[in-house]
Amino acid sequence: MSTPDTPFDQQVADLRPYLMKFARLQLRNEAWAEDAVSETLLAALARPQSFERRSQLKTWLVGILKHKVVDALRHHGREVCVGDDTEDAREDPLEHMAFKADGHFAEAPADWGNPEQDLDSRQFMAVLEACTERLPAVQGRLFLMREWLELSTDEICKELALTPTNLYVLLHRARLRLRECLEQNWFARTQRP
Repeated sequence: MSTPDTPFDQQVADLRPYLMKFARLQLRNEAWAEDAVSETLLAALARPQSFERRSQLKTWLVGILKHKVVDALRHHGREVCVGDDTEDAREDPLEHMAFKADGHFAEAPADWGNPEQDLDSRQFMAVLEACTERLPAVQGRLFLMREWLELSTDEICKELALTPTNLYVLLHRARLRLRECLEQNWFARTQRP
């Protein structure tokens, strides 16, 4: 565990496992993830003065890694296997549990309290990360591309040869699963006496 007295290069190296986890989840290819993280670490170590301490080191490195992941996706675009996973191809039972036939919620969503305060919580982020990792591979990847890498719908569809409709369905399923996971593992827990 790094401390403020730990040398910069050691602090960067200590964050490598976290960066690898992020890159693996997004790229679904060990070699590509390793390359993206290595390039991120090299960029950070080559220009340590660029880290102006306006954010945490982890946040700064993830920002660099996002760009490396996008570059890898563009470079390896057609090599990525995104076909219909059997889990993603069949109908999602969560949709029937969450909504009535008229499209309204079957059960009102739980009160999520103050989301802005929760986003600042490290525990919440750990639960969100765990929930994201539990998503089916394609859903998790698309969710991260859209929400973390902030790629546009057009960019994602072009990169992965998806139709916008297919993308929206997969993102909808991912969000339903995340909602269910967060309600079970975070919001329900925080509402107990």
